Amino acid sequence: MRPTDLDPTFISHAPGYWSDDATENWDDHRWQLRNRVDSLADLELRLNLTDVERAGVLLAGTKLAMAITPHFFNLIDRDDPDCPIRRQVIPRIEEGWNAPEEMADPCGEDSHMPVPGLVHRYPDRVLFLVTDRCASYCRYCTRSRVVSGVGEQHLETQWEPAFKYLEKHTEIRDVLLSGGDPLLFSDDKLDKILTRLRSIPHIQFIRIGSRIPIFLPQRITPELCTMLKKHHPLFISIHTNHPRELTTEVRDALGRLADAGIPLGNQSVMLRGVNDSVEVQKALVQKLLMCRVKPYYLYQCDLINGSSHLRTPVAEGVAIIEGLRGHTTGYAIPQFVIDGPGGGGKIPINPNYVVDTSEGRITLRNFEGEIFEYPDPTPIPAAELEELHQKAVCRCS
Repeated sequence: MRPTDLDPTFISHAPGYWSDDATENWDDHRWQLRNRVDSLADLELRLNLTDVERAGVLLAGTKLAMAITPHFFNLIDRDDPDCPIRRQVIPRIEEGWNAPEEMADPCGEDSHMPVPGLVHRYPDRVLFLVTDRCASYCRYCTRSRVVSGVGEQHLETQWEPAFKYLEKHTEIRDVLLSGGDPLLFSDDKLDKILTRLRSIPHIQFIRIGSRIPIFLPQRITPELCTMLKKHHPLFISIHTNHPRELTTEVRDALGRLADAGIPLGNQSVMLRGVNDSVEVQKALVQKLLMCRVKPYYLYQCDLINGSSHLRTPVAEGVAIIEGLRGHTTGYAIPQFVIDGPGGGGKIPINPNYVVDTSEGRITLRNFEGEIFEYPDPTPIPAAELEELHQKAVCRCS
């Protein structure tokens, strides 16, 4: 682990693996996208690959594409195959093996899709899958079956039927735009989508799920923020797994979004060798607060095909939440959740702080292991309540 991984300071890694002459284009998100590392040859120019990684890259073209922005690539340790950034974006041969418990659609989205591209699982909210492309591709992607264009399925979003469905179903008050990554769209295209959603009276607020602020902070321009500001209440959930990802550029991009009045939450995924320790998680959540981002969810990794080498036992996530509770501010503690396999939705998982319940009281354990009893409220006896009324009457007369 690098000394800076647990350091709360923010640093820039540019130009890193790129020569100094790239700096004139470094802040252009289009240049970043054009210069993504997306081939074995590109990787071998910059990293000392293991045989496990090399074989994984060759496999990636048939399952989930590989693409890494220069900004994010600079966070990778050239020589350490266990680098927490490297494990997230460099394919490994283990992706080719499917464990018996794994599935292509672990969240059951396809079975809750009344219109192609629109997932309606919860009563009052929908997931709107608007694109199948990302700036970079996470090797544990829940939607690897449709994301990147090389998986076993292709995303088919039927825009007009989706909007008609939203207009018809007045119980829907919350729309989450995801994919893929909606912030890859041009300002104009995203503005048109948000404007159409805002024209539907019963939709109260809109959320965008994005890893663009982490993979491609250059995309978070003042012009984008000005456009987004028109569509409040608008929330953005970012996706950060490790404190090294929170660079100077990311901090500034998140600051622009926050200054535009957009509440920011973070969703992390528990990943083996990446963030499966209290120390790393504590550094991450505290650094997020410094970026004005509320740690929102810590996900148990979904049962996506080929993910067993990255998934952790559920008990480790519970232990991490317990290691944070009482040892850092409550604002920094995310809710640990498991998406019920096959479409059960998010299920909160918490350490067991309830020791016992009995008639009229509950026995609790705090973060230090001390035991406390909390009683249920005692009803006011009728005679005493009447006496209080009489005293009040006397004072008024």
